[in-house]
Amino acid sequence: MKLVLKIWRQKDAADRGRLVRYEVDGLSPDMSFLEVLDVLNERLTAAGDEPVAFDHDCREGICGACGVVIDGTAHGPQKATTTCQLHLRHFADGQTVTVEPWRARAFPVVKDLVVDRGALDRIIEAGGYITAPTGSAPEAHATPVPKPAADRAFEAAACIGCGACVAACPNGSAMLFTAAKATHLGTLPQGEPERLPRAAAMAAAQDAEGFGGCTNTGECTAVCPKAIPLEVIGSLNRDALEATLRLG
Repeated sequence: MKLVLKIWRQKDAADRGRLVRYEVDGLSPDMSFLEVLDVLNERLTAAGDEPVAFDHDCREGICGACGVVIDGTAHGPQKATTTCQLHLRHFADGQTVTVEPWRARAFPVVKDLVVDRGALDRIIEAGGYITAPTGSAPEAHATPVPKPAADRAFEAAACIGCGACVAACPNGSAMLFTAAKATHLGTLPQGEPERLPRAAAMAAAQDAEGFGGCTNTGECTAVCPKAIPLEVIGSLNRDALEATLRLG
């Protein structure tokens, strides 16, 4: 199997960057997309050329480290799938595929397909925690959690922070990410006391990082590899508004 890759190459944030064409043959349909980049990089290195820089870690679809825009879609054509779990059987032999980094003002390009996603970490720092003193680890069943609340919290907690929602949003908004993190904690009894100030702090941190505003186009949830529902954004908006009215 062969793919023709048009890959974004950019030396650093100051470089203009460009698409470079590569032909990669001898591929198996069972390979993941990142394995294709591995094969390409081995050949580039052997030829004395600069390998393509890209993010990756666990390659099991759970860490959120990977992520590129493939033919205009964050993470590629397969729904609810990370780039590292996207396999070549979803592509045609000889197909031309364009590979680009996440594109958002808050995600400056570091090199090639690598972007700085530190802005998401700073949103978490603003409120993605609880401050209840617990001493030693509490007994798992010490705090009863209603089943609907547990299900909703687990659904939101599935967010792996990859940033695909930002890359897909026409406004470069991080609302799905921020809302998932706030909803995850605010739905549980342990996180309820700080629910309103947390929502306000995380929303403010998101704005300060230069992310765009949410206009509910839904592209974020369409490309999210964990299928985080759009309704979590409504929860964040409601809590942030209530925080403004009650807390000032």
